[in-house]
Amino acid sequence: MSALKWQGWLVGLVTVAGLLVFAPLALYVWASGGDPPQAPPRAAVEDVRVTGCRIDPASRRVVAAVEATGRPEGPGAYVVTVGFRDRADADPGGRAAQALVKIPVVAPGATEYGEAVGPVWPVATVPWCGVAGAEFARAAR
Repeated sequence: MSALKWQGWLVGLVTVAGLLVFAPLALYVWASGGDPPQAPPRAAVEDVRVTGCRIDPASRRVVAAVEATGRPEGPGAYVVTVGFRDRADADPGGRAAQALVKIPVVAPGATEYGEAVGPVWPVATVPWCGVAGAEFARAAR
C-alpha cells in the first residue's frame, strides 16, 4: 500500500509541475491571438472608373465622366488622372493627353462623380478615355 501512496504523490507532483510549465505558455498563446492580420490596402485605381467619354459640342474638348466609390476605412478624396487617346490600344512610345480631376469627400460605400476636361479634339476622330492613375487621401479627422 505504501508504494501506491508514493505513486499517487508522484502523479500529483507531475501534474502540478506540468500546470506550472504549460499554463503560462497556453495563456501566452491565447492572449497573443489578437486581431487577424489586415489585408494590404487596395490600389486607388480599383475604386475609380470612367463612365463616359464625349466631345463637348461648344468647345470641341473631350470630356470624361468619372466616378469614385468610397472605401470602407473612412471618407477621403480621390485625385484621378484621366488619359485621352484616339484609340483604346496605347501607342508604344506615344504620349496620351491627360487631365486631373479631384473628387472630394467620398463617404464609405458612396459613389461620387466628377468630370475631366481634356484637349480640343480633332473633328472625325472618336476619343478614348480611361483611368491612367488615381490617388486616395483619407480625410482629416
